[in-house]
Amino acid sequence: MTLRITWKRVAATLFTLFAAGMLFAWSGLFNVAASSGHWPVTDWFLHWVMRNSVKTHAAFSAPDDPRAQQELVSAAGHFAGACASCHGAPGRRPSPVMQAATPPAPDLAVNAKEWTDKQLFWILQHGVKYSGMPAWGAPERPDEIRRMVAFVRRLPTMSVAEYRSLTEAAAGAGVAGVKDGVLAGCAGCHGADGRGRGQPDIPVLGGQRPEYLLAALDAYAQGQRHSAVMGNAAAALSADEMRALAGHFAAMPGIGTNAPAGSAAAQRIVEKGLPEIQLPACASCHAAGKGYPVLNGQRASYIAQRLRQWRGEKEVVDARKSHATMPVIARRIPAEMIDPLATYLAGGQQ
Repeated sequence: MTLRITWKRVAATLFTLFAAGMLFAWSGLFNVAASSGHWPVTDWFLHWVMRNSVKTHAAFSAPDDPRAQQELVSAAGHFAGACASCHGAPGRRPSPVMQAATPPAPDLAVNAKEWTDKQLFWILQHGVKYSGMPAWGAPERPDEIRRMVAFVRRLPTMSVAEYRSLTEAAAGAGVAGVKDGVLAGCAGCHGADGRGRGQPDIPVLGGQRPEYLLAALDAYAQGQRHSAVMGNAAAALSADEMRALAGHFAAMPGIGTNAPAGSAAAQRIVEKGLPEIQLPACASCHAAGKGYPVLNGQRASYIAQRLRQWRGEKEVVDARKSHATMPVIARRIPAEMIDPLATYLAGGQQ
């Protein structure tokens, strides 16, 4: 006797399988404990799916220039504060608690070799579901992700001494109300003198208005200002620590002492703006006594980098909101004037 296959039998079979699966899920018999691990075949299948997904999506959506060529200090500082507990680092083992996850975070000194720069960029930007690997905390900052790609790429050959040179710096004198470890974390990127350890992507803090530094820390902590690096650092600070750190770094010598110098075209933008294209003068907001950050003597590379980053923001912004003003203004600056403008404002501070 031959059993005829009909659409009704197929539908009934599928429904029975679905009902059995739902009954099993409802029963709670499936063990979701991380301590139970995965079956080898399950582990293989999940990683196989993940690798194929990363390769496909990275090929179509990751940028063609996924890795920065320098500027590793800020990436190293973020890695030490947010990543090393799971992945470990040169001279530092990962936390046993984090390694008890299923799956445990891989050793990047080994695992990084298995991915291309574009694939690393995609993983860092988007994270990986069901693995504990989070998406980048500020997707609007591809420049930060590029620096982290460069850092991760260096991990397989990075010595303990090199890692420490990137992540550690003398904290200098203590600050009342701030733990030495917190101050050391700040100095690891910004330097004990607030000059950013010579890194082109880290601003000079010394000489800045303390009110501005305090407002910036609060905005980073609240997610109103976009940076995975600073957001992670600021989120751990109390209001008193923010106030103390802002005053500490602002009191140092730094910006505000170099007179602007450079091209006449840049000087015109700073002092008068370009009314014909609705570009306001930089001095209208950033001159001494104004409520915005001091730019005179700021590092030229930092100013130029931030202007280009603001120009690249694609989301619609509302210029009436203070944190959204600069993307609007930056887009009105002629592209060929960004470097001359940054150099003029820096007054020789590169």
